[in-house]
Amino acid sequence: MLIDAHNHLQDPRFEGQQEKVIAEMNSVGITGGIVNGTSETDWHSVAELAEKYPNFITPSFGLHPWKINSRSKNWFSTLTKYLNRFPKAGLGECGLDRWIKEPHFEDQKEAFIDQLQLAAELQRSVTIHCLKAWGPLMKILHHQKELPKFLLHSFGGSLEIAQELSKLGAYFSFSGYFLHQRKSTQLEVFRHIPVDRLLLETDAPDMLPPDHFVKFPLQQLNHPANLCAIQEELEKEIQLTKNQILTNTQTFFELS
Repeated sequence: MLIDAHNHLQDPRFEGQQEKVIAEMNSVGITGGIVNGTSETDWHSVAELAEKYPNFITPSFGLHPWKINSRSKNWFSTLTKYLNRFPKAGLGECGLDRWIKEPHFEDQKEAFIDQLQLAAELQRSVTIHCLKAWGPLMKILHHQKELPKFLLHSFGGSLEIAQELSKLGAYFSFSGYFLHQRKSTQLEVFRHIPVDRLLLETDAPDMLPPDHFVKFPLQQLNHPANLCAIQEELEKEIQLTKNQILTNTQTFFELS
């Protein structure tokens, strides 16, 4: 049994294929997935999937740093309503990104802090996107009066950053994209993260793993059922078993 800790089944590139994709995930022992919303434009799609597949999909609603400029003046109240509507939902994907020039970084920080505080208030787990913004992320986390549980999805930071985040209670999810040879340094970082803090994700339909781990080709898209092949390789590399991954995922997202 495995649970995909982070994907985007609501993505328009999956439109009309979700039922088939979920069936194929089930066929290889994947029993659930955390579907992450990114903005007001897709939260309703995440909600629809969660209601259609309540025993498989756990929704998560957040404002992605790339989508800050598209937010409405009511985005925060709308987000709160979705979280209240789904008591077991997580908050995410949210975070910080200095790889892109827009949206303005100060706006990203403001929206991220608002979401962190909301998650703490509602006692929800948070899925964080961070790219080239580790210093500002650490500063924000250290300045919170109360931190919710948080996951660094597709964690791309250094071992030193991982160690500092671990002291704050962070979890980290591994993406099959890191199995590319050019990402071998990142794989080495994951070897040194405590195994009880590690989750596994696909970030489907993006973050394709190397070709020989693509067991479910999907028109150049990453199929979440590729998770099993990724896990098998990860077990060889860092002795991270299916049972440990499942336990970690259930613990973090408070899944029964």
